[in-house]
Amino acid sequence: MHHQEWQHAIAEQIAALEPPGTWDLVHIPAHVRPITCKWIYKFKTCSNGSLEYYKARLVARSFQQEHGPAYDETFAPVAHMTTIRTLIAVASVSEWSISELDVKNHFLNSELREEVYMQPPPGYSVPEGMVCHLRRPLYGLK
Repeated sequence: MHHQEWQHAIAEQIAALEPPGTWDLVHIPAHVRPITCKWIYKFKTCSNGSLEYYKARLVARSFQQEHGPAYDETFAPVAHMTTIRTLIAVASVSEWSISELDVKNHFLNSELREEVYMQPPPGYSVPEGMVCHLRRPLYGLK
């Protein structure tokens, strides 16, 4: 976390989390025990194996969440390879152009219905006694 490259990656991730209103800083309610979070660091490489960029992702530690409504519900749409192959075949026969789209932080498009409080991310300075009241989901939430 002390290296310049990782600090830049963290700043980039924080900059992506703040505009959509991922959390509000609030005083910690008396009845709440906030969950913690951590940074996951990853090297993104080019196809030839060379370093492309550093990526930091903020992940909630969901094992600290209490069992409640929607705790076991997860939904992540995933395309199967047969579907992708079929679409590529149809595009090829129809002579359509094909392009790729990488959506960063796609999970920020949904809203949380539950009250979730989280400790501020490591390296994110907030006033004493304040926690993040999550408005949008983070990776790792149940």
